[in-house]
Amino acid sequence: MRSPIAFTLGLALSVSTGALAAVEMPGSSYLQGLSWLGHASFRWEKEGTVIYMDPFQIDAAPHDGKIILISHSHFDHLDPESVMKVAADGAVVVAPADCIPKLREAGVQAEVKEIAPGQTLEVRGVRIEGVPAYNLDKDFHLKESGWVGFVVTVGRVRLYHAGDTDFIPEMEGLEPEVALLPVSGAYVMTASQAAAAAQAIRAKVTVPMHYGAIVGSEADARRLREEAGDRIIEILEKTVLPGEEDGS
Repeated sequence: MRSPIAFTLGLALSVSTGALAAVEMPGSSYLQGLSWLGHASFRWEKEGTVIYMDPFQIDAAPHDGKIILISHSHFDHLDPESVMKVAADGAVVVAPADCIPKLREAGVQAEVKEIAPGQTLEVRGVRIEGVPAYNLDKDFHLKESGWVGFVVTVGRVRLYHAGDTDFIPEMEGLEPEVALLPVSGAYVMTASQAAAAAQAIRAKVTVPMHYGAIVGSEADARRLREEAGDRIIEILEKTVLPGEEDGS
């Protein structure tokens, strides 16, 4: 497992008519500053802002997260103890309505902003769009629950964290630079369905998630890569935060 918290690749440059000209970045270059913390949990450090997405079972207490995104109220995505460990002074938590009472009851003191599918917020200069996240052929994540994935824009990079979802029509044409897609099956889409979703989303690079903890395995992540056709798939190693033990 890698440590600390960076995934850094260089920007490609080309020489044209005697001058340096920037060319299209390789897909994996967009992953700079992105760390997978296991399951559906990520840390993204971009342009001086640290964003956590669905922090879960965090052992360390970095207290560096300025924005914390919660996709829905299931325990493996809404983990108040982890939220309090990663939250910096003045942090803002963004979450669907039914998460807010649970955060408060658990003692989370940070500011919490409600988000719903189709809603856009501006938080600390970061654009956060709520995208629907729900099941089509099972009842674990109902559309009427109002749970979300997120499209997060920092600078010129748009990152889509799908939350717990199946391959749904709202994914079509999102075209972010980075897409984080669940692959475990059972409660969310399977790896094969995620491969179809990757084709519809058309991200520059897609990262599998939602495996290796409660359900799913790295085999599901590899299956996504095998079946995704021309889509670039990057399987990230789990990052160990400073102060945590490497449990591998």
